[in-house]
Amino acid sequence: MAGILRGDILWARLGSAEEREPSGRPLLVISDDVFNERSGMVIGMAITSRPQAAGYPLAIELSSGDLPKRSWVKISQIRTLSVARLGARIGSVSPEEMVRIIEGFNELVAA
Repeated sequence: MAGILRGDILWARLGSAEEREPSGRPLLVISDDVFNERSGMVIGMAITSRPQAAGYPLAIELSSGDLPKRSWVKISQIRTLSVARLGARIGSVSPEEMVRIIEGFNELVAA
């Protein structure tokens, strides 16, 4: 798959599905465009349409992204995936929103 850019939202197969679990979900690509192009991999964060239940901010609501439902990026669920596990492009987030998401992740892991 060519042309995967940071900020893209793609359908991704994150793992083998159990009997009644979905086999994939939207994924926000957070890795650099050059990494995506040259490695055959992407680094991404899972996206959910379920509101955050935890008290600590482990998900950031998307205000852009062209998704059909209200959605949150799960900043604690980071995956490195082969581009072979990626499907159709759903949309993308704005550069400003990407900054907000990365800042949220940095806050989660900062000492």
